Amino acid sequence: MLTEILLGAGVGAALGLTGSGGVLAVPALILGLGLSLPEAVPVSLIAIGTASATGTIEGLRKGLVRYRAAVVMALSGTLLSPLGIWLSHVLPHDVMMILFCLLLFYIALRMARQAKGTQAQDELDEAIGANCMLRPDTGRFRWNSRCFATLTSIGGLSGLFSGMLGVGGGFLIVPGVRQFSNLGMHGIVATSLAVITLISAGTVTGTLLHGATIAPSSWWFIGATIAGLVVARRFAPRIPPHALQWGFAILACLVSVLLLGKTVLAMV
Repeated sequence: MLTEILLGAGVGAALGLTGSGGVLAVPALILGLGLSLPEAVPVSLIAIGTASATGTIEGLRKGLVRYRAAVVMALSGTLLSPLGIWLSHVLPHDVMMILFCLLLFYIALRMARQAKGTQAQDELDEAIGANCMLRPDTGRFRWNSRCFATLTSIGGLSGLFSGMLGVGGGFLIVPGVRQFSNLGMHGIVATSLAVITLISAGTVTGTLLHGATIAPSSWWFIGATIAGLVVARRFAPRIPPHALQWGFAILACLVSVLLLGKTVLAMV
């Protein structure tokens, strides 16, 4: 029980601070609790989805969530999540694990690069304009075909990988919106949590309909994830955005290496 609580709290804290920490739920369940990937996916989705819902309510209350963008990304993600679920039943387990590790390592590098070049990227966005720019008068996105296509693509990929790997999709949403818009980091995190809530709800339903089950002990992990997010969201505004990005990048890189090592050793 203590292990489930500690791991869940850590995942929830990472999710609350970065909006993409849910990607660490599956490694925590596999490395820390010894679950297999098929066992970890539904637990991860429920933990991430319920915790994200809590953060979304807070984000809406503070006016941080760009709800139109969240709905666009969530709709495309929900449409593609069944394809991800299907692929998870077709691809071999070892292939899925290696794919997950490589993807996590890539996201860690992307987040580190963005953290290193945050100021330069902001100046570049102001000079040439990003795909989705905020209106100075309203603080909302300036909607056009390029912005719609960008957010639809980000949401669709998030849903696909949520169905395949049970990762929520924030690890794609946060760096994707960060790269293609001038929305501030705290607004990105809040919007990401809203998208994760909606995508996870649809994806976990599909996963359970395909026969997945939840072990009773896993509910300790789920509850601790919610608690960890609530606490972390209170401290998030006090932490510089680049520090959040660096912290997540380092942690994700370490987890990807450990998980890849365990997978390769199991194949030998």
